Amino acid sequence: MDVFATAVPALGEAWALILQPVVLGYLVLGVVMGLAVGVFPGLGGIAGLSLLLPFMFGMDPVLGLALMVGMVAVVPTSDTFASVLMGIPGSSASQATVLDGFPLAKKGQAARALSAAFTSSLFGGLVGALFLTMFIMVARPLVLAFGLPEMLMISILGLSMVAVLAGRVALKGLAAAGLGMLIGTIGEADAGGSLRMATYDIPYLTDGLQLVIVGLGIFALPEIVSLLRQDSSIAKDATLGAGWSQGVRDWVANKWLSVRCSLIGVIVGVIPGLGGSVVDWIAYGHAVQTTKDKSNFGKGEIRGVIGPESSNNAKEGGGLVPTLLFGIPGSGSMAIFIGALALLGSGDIEVGPNMLRDNLDITYSIVWLLALANVVGTVLCIAASGGIAKLTTIRFTYLAPFLFMLISFAAFQSGQNFEDILALFAIGLIGIFLRRFDWSRPAFLIGFVLSNPVEKFSNQAFQIASFRFRNSFSAGVDYLFSPIVIVLLIVTVVSVFLGLRQAKSIMAEGDVQSGSKRAPLIFLLVVMGYVIAALVNASLIPNYNMTDKIVPLVVGGITLTALVILLVQMILRAERDVIFADKEVSGEDADAPYGLWGTLAWFAGLIAATYVVGFILALAGFLVTFLRIRAQASWPKTLILAASGIALMCVMAGALNRDFPPGLLQHAANLPPTERMRWNRQPFPMYSCVAALRAAPISTAPICLLIARRWPRF
Repeated sequence: MDVFATAVPALGEAWALILQPVVLGYLVLGVVMGLAVGVFPGLGGIAGLSLLLPFMFGMDPVLGLALMVGMVAVVPTSDTFASVLMGIPGSSASQATVLDGFPLAKKGQAARALSAAFTSSLFGGLVGALFLTMFIMVARPLVLAFGLPEMLMISILGLSMVAVLAGRVALKGLAAAGLGMLIGTIGEADAGGSLRMATYDIPYLTDGLQLVIVGLGIFALPEIVSLLRQDSSIAKDATLGAGWSQGVRDWVANKWLSVRCSLIGVIVGVIPGLGGSVVDWIAYGHAVQTTKDKSNFGKGEIRGVIGPESSNNAKEGGGLVPTLLFGIPGSGSMAIFIGALALLGSGDIEVGPNMLRDNLDITYSIVWLLALANVVGTVLCIAASGGIAKLTTIRFTYLAPFLFMLISFAAFQSGQNFEDILALFAIGLIGIFLRRFDWSRPAFLIGFVLSNPVEKFSNQAFQIASFRFRNSFSAGVDYLFSPIVIVLLIVTVVSVFLGLRQAKSIMAEGDVQSGSKRAPLIFLLVVMGYVIAALVNASLIPNYNMTDKIVPLVVGGITLTALVILLVQMILRAERDVIFADKEVSGEDADAPYGLWGTLAWFAGLIAATYVVGFILALAGFLVTFLRIRAQASWPKTLILAASGIALMCVMAGALNRDFPPGLLQHAANLPPTERMRWNRQPFPMYSCVAALRAAPISTAPICLLIARRWPRF
């Protein structure tokens, strides 16, 4: 009864919070943004939330949550467009939908497939929200009993599962997670202040890498570059056909399949680290196993759409369980979600047991927002289907420069340093090669996110346990090996065992074909070189700061062991083995008319020009040059699109009180020091418009002048 006495009032307070018109407005805005992000293959919730991160600083918690939950909830719904209309997985969670959704579209039944998918997604999302509500009620007393050893053990559980269950070659998943953790330890250690893989000669590295940069670099940049290299529209045909009502009837006829797959999604979502790359295949397999006539699967079987789509949205509710209750990300998007929560308001919202104790109303607000977002998202997806189908026929070459523009702007906001953009490029290179050689990018990201919690919990648990052991051996053992820790240890061992058996059937980056030994081997050696350097660097930390070196040494040792085993396997195995997977051998990347380095050179050029002349001038030149030369657009179209991009950046920066990266020209022209502006003193970087008026192409000057006159506060 005490549980309901606490939970019921909190549920009412949460409902009152989110029924405010402004909150509902932010929720709809988040849903619209998620819809826009989900349409582009490969971007997904991780890239979408990464774009939102810089704007979360100091935002009202309920408004920020409405914006983020709206995006998180609708991306698994809107990524269905790419899977059905284009035959390209909109995200890792919609791979299975392609198998039957795209054949249905080719038969002229795209509307039927989308209708069944949206209905299934709506139902799955509501099931996930209901489960989250009930689980928080029941689990709150249990979660509040969690101490440091329990939190450390559940962090290890998340790491072990994502490492093993994130690729056909389990060792690659383990190595990717280890590499992410090592990169997460860059900078000053929290405990003793020792520097790891950093130097005071490069101050930027002492604070470590920001989550927004790693999220954008690992996921968004590789997919943008891949699509840009292909130089074609995302889809060739925008025809939806008829069958909207038929899709709903299909769902009604298979409602129990939707129920079972929704429960599968919830369960998989609860397990930290599994996420969308696994759940859709499990649900698809269940749909196949429970169908009498299996011959139509892969050719346009509607059950092959209903099953995966029901589980995709349900997993978001399940994924919020470990995220909110333990502070352990249930997926890559939840990893970004955790980082964003810490930025809201005054920064006092902390996921985990403290959130259930101190912010129960905020916790239940997330539940209600999730349910509402699913309803709004489904309605908008159905309403926007015709227009989105037409948008997919636009050449991606016209979209790519604006995506480069947005991710550069978002990366700079994380630390207000030019080095943020350089770090984005460097991490983007890592993401490109992880994707190319079939190394799990979700494993890398979750390893990065969990590096700090693992180090913090292990150090604090070690200190308390040392004190207990001084009193008595039994007291120390009782503290470290509580019943909850023992249960979690057993679950971890079982999950590793089962994961090793299933690893070969899980394709983190799709069905990547094998190629020659040379390129995968060189990448492995480069990764091994970094791990060895990190180990040597950690070993040089003095022993009196043992807490600063123990985690990098242990993680580095495990990662190096996995890499050595991989190296031996590469030497002994034939070139056609899955260990030599390489996207440049066959498929869209291999057949792309443009090369990787030539495509990256455009982004590198934008960064170099930003360093010299500042972001706005560099962006103006980049947009004009790219659209005119790479996209081969006419001069009128080039100037209109470039001016629109500059205007969008100016309006975004002004409305959100954000700065632009400055350049050397700023100092030469005695312009205001943009990077030293503070948002409460100088809300808009006037340097941008002044510089544009002085030196930018004529097309951008009227835009900035118009903005300056229309909004004097700029």
